[in-house]
Amino acid sequence: MITRFEELDWQSTPIGDLMLRRRTEPSVGEEIYEVKLGDEYLMSSLFTVAEVQLSVLGLAAVEGENLRVLVGGLGLGYTAVAALRDERVGKLTVIDRLGAVIGWHERELLPVSPTLVRDPRTTLVEADFFAVMRADPAGDDPGYSAILLDVDHSPRHQLDPSHAHLYTEGGLRQLDQHLAPGGAFALWSDDAPDDVFLTTMRAVFGGVAAHVVEFANPVTGGVSSNTVYVARSRG
Repeated sequence: MITRFEELDWQSTPIGDLMLRRRTEPSVGEEIYEVKLGDEYLMSSLFTVAEVQLSVLGLAAVEGENLRVLVGGLGLGYTAVAALRDERVGKLTVIDRLGAVIGWHERELLPVSPTLVRDPRTTLVEADFFAVMRADPAGDDPGYSAILLDVDHSPRHQLDPSHAHLYTEGGLRQLDQHLAPGGAFALWSDDAPDDVFLTTMRAVFGGVAAHVVEFANPVTGGVSSNTVYVARSRG
């Protein structure tokens, strides 16, 4: 079968050329959506299990109702839409540095876009998540019930050098200031659990865990895995 590509959008951005494309994947006989930044593949709708589990595992660590959730990294939207499935979520804010990505969803170019943008709980914000975390929260800010982050490939492999500070003890303490007491921080990673990063997380948070999320890989015919780190603010 010949794989058919359809370029849905291409834009030049401060961190490289960004492309959204749709193609037929022979291994499953279905259309999938892919995002490339320069020469790097950022994400594919063929593999969304761990992105969904980022929300499921992160929100499972939080108690209460009317949760305020912040998602760092919009991408194809699967993490954000998974958060909306939790009826306890009262407000969902999604931050993405690239206005082009927000535009894809506002134009409803992706399969989950209508669910995301038509939900009144959703707010999409064009901003640098990492800069927002470095800034002090407003004095009357109650903090987020959960912060779910999926931007970089892993704590060691960042898309931009400016992201590196967040994965240090100092950077995580700044992020913790944006969490409500007992709030959860969850992070997606393409790599296996990183013992050094886990030690760094434990210096800041409580209840730290690394969940290995396995999923079938129709391209290789085997099983692949990602990691979802989850931790709770000590308040």
